[in-house]
Order: sequence, then structure tokens, then C-alpha cells
Amino acid sequence: MKKEDNPFYKFESLSDFHEVFGLKKPSHPLISFININEMKIRENGLPNTIVLNFYKISYKTLLCGRAKYGQNYYDFGEGGLVFTAPNQLFESPADHPSSGHLLLIHPDLFLSYPLAKKIKEFGFFCYSANEALHLSDKEKATIMSIFAIIEDEINSRIDDFSQDVIISQIELLLNYSNRFYKRQFITRKAVNHDILQKLEALLDDYFNNEKATLQGIPSVQFVSENLNISASYLSDMLRSFTGENTKQHIHNKLVEKAKEKLSSSKLSVSEIAYQLGFEHPQSFSRFFKTKTNVSPLEFRQSFN
Repeated sequence: MKKEDNPFYKFESLSDFHEVFGLKKPSHPLISFININEMKIRENGLPNTIVLNFYKISYKTLLCGRAKYGQNYYDFGEGGLVFTAPNQLFESPADHPSSGHLLLIHPDLFLSYPLAKKIKEFGFFCYSANEALHLSDKEKATIMSIFAIIEDEINSRIDDFSQDVIISQIELLLNYSNRFYKRQFITRKAVNHDILQKLEALLDDYFNNEKATLQGIPSVQFVSENLNISASYLSDMLRSFTGENTKQHIHNKLVEKAKEKLSSSKLSVSEIAYQLGFEHPQSFSRFFKTKTNVSPLEFRQSFN
């Protein structure tokens, strides 16, 4: 296949992935552990974008180096974990991929297990590649020990207990990753504070320049795109840093601007509602009372 034939290439199975990248057939039809150094792009190449029909957890040792924020370095090492959920578009690997490991997991592996639902709660599967989890040496050792157990189970002892052991190790891997991401949010306090300031500036500009009147209440997706951060990462980072997610920050700004207009202008409640992006004044009144326990009129009257 030539790159110009299709806008993207979709891998439906692990066997398809192994064949395309010159690997031997997978030992298990639903899970595969791969050494990235052994992958070879076939001569006719791939499109610029590919889609996997399964989960991908990759540890790459040459991901992006140490990240610098201001005058300080906050991340550990030179590699990181990247998580991809099924049916996400992402760029094809380069002709000479970095070293590391790939764990590919078909969703059918989790059928009849609680992890089938729980895995959707791990927001980092929706993060961008540049929001990878950077690991300290100790954290890396923990992740690699879990990888080793999974690899051993796949290649050495497929029996009645194999799937239980593999799934328990995957869940352990995800729980550790959740913990390490929380640590990463803490060690990035400087950059998180900068993002928070940019978020406040973005929302101030939006509401002060009549964009809400024309475009409605800003969405989480709008905010994340303008900050060049994935929506999931932004909400998780803000929740870790301030205790509130992106939607709550938008609502807080709405309340702040509403109070400002109600207390310092002679605009009617309906006019204020439209200026803040609400289609109907009743929706604005319900929203305001839910957030403040008083109606817009009651709030205004408290200033008279």
C-alpha cells in the first residue's frame, strides 16, 4: 500500500499489526508484548495516520528528552509511557522507531471482567503523545517488573489462570500509572500555574469581547484546543492542581462575570444571559441559582 492510497490504515487485529511490522505471529490472539527494536516498516510503507482496534501502552526510551519549564527541569529520565485507546488516530511510527516496548491489548480480553468498564475511567488513554508519563528510575523499575510478568505469562504458560493473572497485572499497571501521573501533576506545579493563568486569560478575553454572545458558552473542547492540551489531560491536571475540572472552571468564570454585570450595570437579566452565551434567560437564572443559591434578581437586589 502506498501512503497516498488511503487517509489512514486501520489495524483490526494483533496479527495484522505483527505482519505489517515484520514480527512473528503473536503468541496470544488478544494481547501482545513487543520490543520496538524488532519492528520493521515494510517497504511499501504506511499512511501518515494509523488506527488501532485495540489498546496500546508504549514505553519509549527516546520519547522527547527531559522537559524544561521556565528555568527548571521537572520530569525524570528520557522516556515515557504513552497510552492510546481503540480507534484513536495517531501518526505512523518513523522508519527508525525509538527503542522501548509496546503492550497491545484487544478489548475482548476484558470481556466478563470488571476492568472492561473500569478501563474507561483512566483518562490518560485520551491524552496526547506530548502529555506522556515521564518516570523516575524507581517508577520505571515498577512498570518494567509488571511488563516482565505479563510477557512471561504470554510466552511461557498459557493455562486456566493465565488470563486472570494477565488482567490483574494490567489493572496494577494502570493503577500505578494513575499514581505516577498524579505525581507528575505535582512536580509540574510551575507549568500548571502557567496553564491556569492562560486559562483565566482565555476566559476573560472570551467573555469581555462578546465572543459568548456570538458563539455561546465556551466548551471544554474549545478551551483545551486553544491551550494546545488534550481535554482529558487539562481536566485531570486542573483537578489535581485546584480540585476542579475544566467545566467547573468555566462555570466559575460564568458566575464571576454574571455577578459583575448584575452588580455594576443596568442591563436586564435577559440581556446579561445573552451576553454570557445562554440561549434562554430561564437557563441562565437556573444556572445562577444552582451555583449561588439565589436568583439573579435577588443577587442584584442585595446591592440596592
